[in-house]
Amino acid sequence: MPIKLTDQTWNDEIGNAEGIALVDVWAPWCGPCLVVGPIVEEIAKEYAGRAKVGKLNADENSKPSEYGITGIPTLLFFKDGQLVDKIVGAVPKQTITDKLDYYLSGVVAQS
Repeated sequence: MPIKLTDQTWNDEIGNAEGIALVDVWAPWCGPCLVVGPIVEEIAKEYAGRAKVGKLNADENSKPSEYGITGIPTLLFFKDGQLVDKIVGAVPKQTITDKLDYYLSGVVAQS
């Protein structure tokens, strides 16, 4: 299961964390978010031990505004606490896992 993230847990779980992390920024009223949600849950299971996967409710937390998020779902990719990439909107699982695999391969940032 993905980690439930909040403004209070952000630094411990993402901001100060080492390795690769995927954060699903969502809201319960967002139709496309409900499509992406189960995909993110599958990815959390498949990438357990290799990448941290979390979900952040945009309605309950202010952290999305710090990253300039204006549309949801937004998937944020972090390496060692630094934002390296993002995907806005509902996308196929393969699109998400391709990016995760790319960053897990040791690349610092996508050019």
